[in-house]
Amino acid sequence: MATFLENAYSLVHQDNSADQPSLQELRTQLEKGNDETKQDTMKRILTIMLNGDPMPQLLMHIIRFVMPSKSKPLKKLLYLYYEICPKLDAQGKLKQEMILVCNGIRMDLQHANEYIRGNTLRFLCKLREPELIEPLLAPARACLEHRHSYVRKNAVFAIASIFTHSEHLMPDAPELLLAFLEGESDGTCKRNAFAALMSVSHERALEYLSGVFEGIPNASELLQLVELEFIRKDAVQNQQNKSRYLRLIFDLLEAKESTVVYEAASSLTALTNNPVAVKAAAGKFIELAIKESDNNVKLIVLEKVNQLRQANPGVLDDLTMEILRVLSSPDLDVRRKSLELAMEMVSSKNVEEVVMLLKKELAKTVDEQYEKNNEYRSLLIHSIHSCAIKFSEIAQSVVGLLMDFISDFNNASAVDVISFVKEVVERFPKMRSSIVERIVQTLAEVRAGKVYRGSLWIVGEYSLEEKDIREAWKRIRASLGEIPIVASEARLLEEQPDGEVPLPDTQVNGHAKPSEKTGSRKVLADGTYATESALTSQASAKAKLDAVKAAQKPPLRQLILEGDF
Repeated sequence: MATFLENAYSLVHQDNSADQPSLQELRTQLEKGNDETKQDTMKRILTIMLNGDPMPQLLMHIIRFVMPSKSKPLKKLLYLYYEICPKLDAQGKLKQEMILVCNGIRMDLQHANEYIRGNTLRFLCKLREPELIEPLLAPARACLEHRHSYVRKNAVFAIASIFTHSEHLMPDAPELLLAFLEGESDGTCKRNAFAALMSVSHERALEYLSGVFEGIPNASELLQLVELEFIRKDAVQNQQNKSRYLRLIFDLLEAKESTVVYEAASSLTALTNNPVAVKAAAGKFIELAIKESDNNVKLIVLEKVNQLRQANPGVLDDLTMEILRVLSSPDLDVRRKSLELAMEMVSSKNVEEVVMLLKKELAKTVDEQYEKNNEYRSLLIHSIHSCAIKFSEIAQSVVGLLMDFISDFNNASAVDVISFVKEVVERFPKMRSSIVERIVQTLAEVRAGKVYRGSLWIVGEYSLEEKDIREAWKRIRASLGEIPIVASEARLLEEQPDGEVPLPDTQVNGHAKPSEKTGSRKVLADGTYATESALTSQASAKAKLDAVKAAQKPPLRQLILEGDF
């Protein structure tokens, strides 16, 4: 049972355990069923076994009635059964029935169909019993010379597995794999063979790598990847090889395949902390973030750059503008990651360039329609805010930049801007006068209630000079329009001509003003229209009121009339 549990590593859900067939029913289905029935039966047997019942009584029936079948799906299920079935008896010795199993495996290793051979070799990687493996050594070796690459690429892993778990059965496995590598031409087979050689003999793998070292930049993608993996391991054991490994990795940074570039950059940063190497690797990661279309890849490589930044403070600051090129991606998460990273790397040397680029991106959110446009605009505003707070020398220009857009922004973005302006005014007293002057000039363009209230608070708090106070009052008075407000609005209503007036499509307080239904004409019982009715009078009055409400008004007056104060 202990041996069985070592191999049974899965749990498979059963809809109803009460429906589990008896042993006799399973035997009958194996004896009398066709290949399709046997497939269903084998699936049920495997499910029961994986859930903890080894069912040793079925071994002989499976050998007799399933093993001879030529059905490929059934043969796959058979090898899954071999993988998990108990192979030893209570005394720990190999069961007699397994001799028959071993004979069947040996025949499959010599099968004419290359896919059956390959599947059998994959199973051989999972065998651990030397008594079972020993009779299979000769056909497994022969598979290394098979004409089909599918057989050969699985044979090298089978050889490595046998050497790893039963070295005495195949002591010459490293030499065998080395000889195979030198004579093989298929890229996948060479990759698998080198990976197998790495796992069984580091020295032999190093010997092979040294022999082909100059040709590595021209090797296949798969082989380059596994050779980079070996180089990372060997550089730790053999420090004297590190310098030539670094030269090779710099060459591989220029490879055509993105996977090789990624692994080369990762290997470079694993082997050295030299600023030149770190910067080169980060540059390649950023290139991948710009070039690759998969958003997950973009996020992964940006995180790699972030880790390099944290481990090497100040080294990557020159790449800030390169990172901001990733903003060309339409995905909001990628843009957020790029902005967060750039804000950590911005310095006094590049802050002006960064802000100019962010300004261009901000203008695009007004002129173009992005996916999640409002969220992206908010990210840009917060990034500009962050730059201004860190570097006071650009705060003045940043405030002016954002105030330029305040009338184009929606309510939420404009509120973000005015909150930012509040913080700048509080932090930098020298800028208060110029900022207050700019806000006063902008009052006529503000339509959102929250923004107007924030602007009035700043003007009221920081207008300290007489000329500033007079100018502020003049602008506020202009935003009120004609007063008294109620009397002037009533006069406008009286002066409005009768009849229905179409409502203009305006934006009030940062939101589209909804249209309202108007009244319809009264129809009498004889089918004629009434000359006048209470309904038409009400409709006419309502139309006049709506026309007065919809008329263009100064911003502060509009907000007061709507109760947004």
